[in-house]
Amino acid sequence: MDTNANAINWFEIPATDIARAQKFYEAAFAISMHSMGDMMGMKFVGFPSDPMNGKVSGGLVQGPMHTPSQTGVIVYLNANPSIQAVIDRIEPAGGKVVMPRTQISPEIGYMAFFVDTEGNRVGLHAQN
Repeated sequence: MDTNANAINWFEIPATDIARAQKFYEAAFAISMHSMGDMMGMKFVGFPSDPMNGKVSGGLVQGPMHTPSQTGVIVYLNANPSIQAVIDRIEPAGGKVVMPRTQISPEIGYMAFFVDTEGNRVGLHAQN
């Protein structure tokens, strides 16, 4: 992992009604969120961000892989410069890869999910 990079790249908060969730977060935090459209069969609404300054951001997500619960949100850890190198170390370290390297889009890069030794589902993100 690049020690000068953010440890977290992205977070997702599951929603069953994305419009209702957007209204809530905009009101609760006095912000304006933006539609990120549909990707990979999911609807996204983004929190304000400034990626050019290295700030971590995230969004609300409505889709089949995202079920709201009180057990936590999905945190994506930075796996740059190579997501596959990180994936290859997960099972030897005692975890389990539950979704392999999957392209989000050419512009956004790749993601994967693993379960850590404590039973937490965690996401990975990298450009490659």
